[in-house]
Amino acid sequence: MSIVNRRNAMVGWAVWTVGKQLARRKAKAAVPTIDSETRRPNRAAMVIAAAAAAAVGGLLFWRSRDDGGEDGDGGEPVG
Repeated sequence: MSIVNRRNAMVGWAVWTVGKQLARRKAKAAVPTIDSETRRPNRAAMVIAAAAAAAVGGLLFWRSRDDGGEDGDGGEPVG
């Protein structure tokens, strides 16, 4: 008796299809929405956006500070 057969393939396909639908529904419910009265994102969306912007800004600042001595001579001028 084989594990891979039509019955198990159909059961697997059905579970996969239903699982994808449930995952989409759950992901859609987790996304912060726009408040219909003020036409602005709710506070959770604003906090997420501010945190992402701060993280990107910090990484860019940190990267620009690291560019000082790429050739390994301690950043001293040549000459």
